[in-house]
Order: sequence, then C-alpha cells, then structure tokens
Amino acid sequence: MNSISEAISMSGFKPIDFVILVCYLVLLVSLGLFLSRNKEGKQKSASDYFLAGNTLTWWAVGASLIAANISAEQFIGMSGTGYGDGIAIAAYEVMAAVTLVVIGKFLLPVMLDRKIFTIPQFLRERYNDGVGLAFSILWLFLYVFVNLTSVAWLGALAIEQILGLQGIAVSVGGMEISIRMLIILLLFVIAGIYSIYGGLASVAWTDVMQVTFLVGGGLITAYIALREMGVIMGTDALGALGQVYTDLTTGSHAQDVHFHLVIQESHDPGAFANVPGIAAVVGGVWLTNLGYWGFNQYIIQKGLAAKNVEEAKKGLIFAGFLKILIPFIVVLPGICAYYIMQDPAKFESMHLAGQINVADDAYPWLIRNFTPTGIKGLSFAALTAAIISSLASMFNSTSTLFTMDIYKKYINKAASDKQLVNVGRIVAVCALVIAFIAVKPLLGGLDQAFQYIQEYSGFIYPGIITVFGLGLLWKRASSTAAVWTAILTIPMGVLFKVCLPYVAFQFRAGYIFIILVCFFILMSYLDKKFVSCEQPTDRDSKKMLRWAKVLGLIGAAMIVTAIIVIALGAVNPTANPDTDLIAYLNDIGFQAFIFFGVLVGCNAVWLWSNAKDKVRDTKALPVDLSLFATTRGYTYGTIGICLITFLLYAILW
Repeated sequence: MNSISEAISMSGFKPIDFVILVCYLVLLVSLGLFLSRNKEGKQKSASDYFLAGNTLTWWAVGASLIAANISAEQFIGMSGTGYGDGIAIAAYEVMAAVTLVVIGKFLLPVMLDRKIFTIPQFLRERYNDGVGLAFSILWLFLYVFVNLTSVAWLGALAIEQILGLQGIAVSVGGMEISIRMLIILLLFVIAGIYSIYGGLASVAWTDVMQVTFLVGGGLITAYIALREMGVIMGTDALGALGQVYTDLTTGSHAQDVHFHLVIQESHDPGAFANVPGIAAVVGGVWLTNLGYWGFNQYIIQKGLAAKNVEEAKKGLIFAGFLKILIPFIVVLPGICAYYIMQDPAKFESMHLAGQINVADDAYPWLIRNFTPTGIKGLSFAALTAAIISSLASMFNSTSTLFTMDIYKKYINKAASDKQLVNVGRIVAVCALVIAFIAVKPLLGGLDQAFQYIQEYSGFIYPGIITVFGLGLLWKRASSTAAVWTAILTIPMGVLFKVCLPYVAFQFRAGYIFIILVCFFILMSYLDKKFVSCEQPTDRDSKKMLRWAKVLGLIGAAMIVTAIIVIALGAVNPTANPDTDLIAYLNDIGFQAFIFFGVLVGCNAVWLWSNAKDKVRDTKALPVDLSLFATTRGYTYGTIGICLITFLLYAILW
C-alpha cells in the first residue's frame, strides 16, 4: 500500500482530484439506481428492461449512442493512433457522422417498423432460425471476449498510467494480484451495479450525464494541453495549435502526415497501412461504420428504444454532430504529444513525468503532465465515464441477446416478463465474470489498440453488411445466400490476411465485400424458394427505377475511373506522386473507388429488382418507401453534417 500511495503522490494528483472522481462515481451509481426503480410497485417488463419501455427521447438516444461508443478504445487507442499516424484517423469519426445520417434514413426506420428487440431477431424473421442463432452466438462471443475485455483492459491501462501505478501488485489472501486487474474488477463492478439491475433505462439516461462529462472533460483536457504548450511558445491555446500545425506541415516536416486527413503512401507507408488515404473516406471504413452503427446490438439498441421513428432519427442526427467533436477530444491530444516528443528539450522546463513507450501511452501521459489540480479529476472522470458507459451498454446488450434470442426462443418459450428480466440479470453477471477471467490471457502487448480492434472487426463486417443490408432492403435476398455468405465471411477474412498481409486492411475488407455481395446476389437469383408478389405502385416503381439508374451510373463511373487511374499508373510506375496527377491519385489509394462503386451500384440492383421482379423471397419484408421519408429538420441536420465534413477535408486534405 505504501508503494501505491507513493506512486499516486508522484503522479501529480491531489486529494481534490479524487474527491471530484469519487463524487462523480457516487452520483453515477445513485442516478442509475434511482432511474432503475420500479414505479408504483410495477414489475419491469421485458420491454422496460431491454428497451427502456421505448421511452427514449432524441437527446437521450443521441447522447447514449455516443456514450456507448466512446470508450478507452477511442481515448486511448485513437489518441495513440493520432500520436503514431496523425489526424487521418479522425476519418473514422467524421465518416461515422455521415454514416449515422444514412442509417437514420434507410435502416433504422425499417427495424423500428418491425418492432425489433435484437439484430439476430431480425435475421430469424427475415431468413431463418439458423442464421439468427449463428449471429446471436457470434455477437455474444464478440461482446464477452473482444468488446468487454478490450474496453476494460485499455481503460485499466490508462488509469494505471495516469496514476503511475504500472507494475505494482498487491497481496490479497496470500496471492499477488496486479493493480491493473483490481482496476478492471472495479470498473466491471461499477458498470454492473446499475446496468444489471436497472436495464437499458438506467444505461441510457445515465449516459446523458456521462456524455456531458465525456465531451466537456475531453475538450477541457485538449484545451489545457494546448494552453500549457502555448506558455512555452509565448502564445495562447489557439496560437499553439496554429504553431503545431505550421511546424508539422513545413520545413523538415513538409511530408509529415500528422496534419493531413488523406495520407499519401509515399510519405508514410506505415501510417497509410492503418489509414489508407482516400480509402478512409470511400473505402472499407464504410463497412466498419455501417456494420458498427447499424447492426451492432449494443449501439443500435439505443435507437430501437426510442419513443418513435422521428425521435430515433433526430437522435441519430444529434449523435452525428457530437461525433464530429470527437477528433478534437481524442486525436488532437495524441498529435500534441507527438509534437512534444519531436523536441522534448523545448518543453524541459515543464518537468514532464513518465515516458511514451508505446503510442497508446500518449493520452494518459498528457493528462498526467498537463492538466492542473481539479481539472485532473474532471479529465479522469471523463475517461472513467467513457469506459463505464461502454461497459454498461455491453452488459445490457449481452443479456438482451442471450435472453431474447436463445433463452426465450429455445429454452423457455413461455417465460414470463419477470423470468426474462431475472435471466437477463444473471447473464450479465456471468458475462462480467467470464470477461474478467479472460481479459489478461487475451490482451497485452498492443501498441495501437484501435487499429487492432478495427482490423479484426473488419473480418466480419463485409458479411454482416451484405446479409443485413440486402435482407432489409431487397425482396429477393434468400436464406440460402445468407447462410453461405455468413459461413464464408470469416474464412475469407483469414485467407486475405494470409495472402495479402501487407495490403491495408480497409482494402482487404473492400475486396471481400465485392466478392461476397456478388456471391449473395447470384445465389439469391439462383434460389428457387420464392413466391409471387404484388408490384409496387406506379409512383413507387418509377421512383425506384429512377434512383436505380442514377446510382448504377454513378457506381459504374467510379469503377471505370478507378480502373483507368490504376492502369495509367501501371504504365508509368516511376512517376513522382508530388508532381504527377495519376501517380498522386494512386498514391492516395484511388483504387478504393472500385469498392465504393460496387457499394453504390449494388443499391441499383435491389432498387431495380424491387421495382421490376414479380417474385420475392418467401420471408421478404414489405418495402414501404414512406418509411424513408424525413422531416425538414432531418434534411437540415444532414446538410449541416455533410457541410462540416466537406470543410474539414478541404482544410486538412
């Protein structure tokens, strides 16, 4: 205990910082338990526990989406990639905002119309029980062994680094237990106390408070780091940011990629492998974002719990605007840490403590050294909020998946609401215990955890987008095609990883998607299990055919242009990308437009088929174009998000 107290005293944390943190945790748990109480003696129903009784307003939906999303994976992993590769990693956040617009318009309305509890439930209704069960098991394994473990491990690593507790162990009952494992246990227990008892209502409504700490504390940390750097530079925070930008884009850093949203391969092959140029805008990032935001249970569950479709749509727009703030909260601090490490002697007078041994040390190191007393506690609370809110969402979604898709479907079909809620709580506790046991063997030695998580998530997203997306939108999508696509997805990911190990994973994911979507469409047309169907109205048919032609032409133009650019580049492979246009386009990964052309073009296929084909799959969903209608406010929000995205890329290209 003496070594722990000595380490904490050396970290710069004062009693007031811990008072702020403890007050936050007490407030969080108290609020969660208060919100989870049974009103007027009413027993919670399954809808109350798993979908918050469909009571979430737009601001609760948006805040909960971001709180569930932002965790140690972003604060530590993305900041670490910002340190290593620069601001280009912000493409995940910026393009996620655009993705939320697409999901709010085309995917979420269909799910809400079908009154979906879980994503695998949709698969059962749309395809068959086998497809639904397979994905239920897959998601359960991912949540317990990947999501819960990685968030807890990275969170504990960050807390350990901030407090200077690395390598310290304590003796409990004669056993030596590392401080990191004790921190993980504490995070699990705090997240579990209110989420396991109260269900989604506790998670979602406390997330409103969490996201306030998360965004506010994160922005304050970034601002103070720049302000303290500005003191050395003789300027203010904004001036420091301008100086950092100038120094990292001119002189000896003229080809430094840290302040460019689009990376050239010739300037930094390592950074390009992680964030491959234009592919971070039109490449496999769309698979990651659509799969994560549209079909990931612990994320989309917030939208499914909205009061109605309009509240859900507004919530996604709100989340989109919040998402654009995230690079300033998590990526910018990583770049600041990189800048300091380029010339540490310049900041020697600040007596900086600790080292950045791996990229993921950047954010904890920054908090430890730059945030003053009081603000340290606030920044620490923001980081803790991010970790706990994500863990709470994962516990709830894990229990939802098992209870509704396995227990109720296969074990006890006549289960009462009380039984379902109790089983959900037991499952969440089991998930907590299993994740705690598995966390240490599964993780450790990661340099840039965000890239690791993104790459291996990319093994499943091409198949998920194909199966879910076409199942939602295309009347001829067949069960046979869905089963075989699901079976092929992970082996294809492994095969491409083995055969093309040096190709950026976003390109590999794009190639796999092209193969799987073509395979799925072909298998669906070959499948003989179909029935006759009514044709859409003339008005709907004309609208679908018009959009099919537009999207088909756009997709074809993208594919042809990309092929021409690749071919011309192959004719003159020694051209300088800094002076030759074709060489430059190939240097920023223009080949990604082949993938994007296929992604756009496959929409033309289902639109044309829905308008013209007189048969449908036996379990096809009715296509109601009115579900895709949006309000003027949604349109204005969409324009705002797209305009900000355009300006960011114009300024930081």
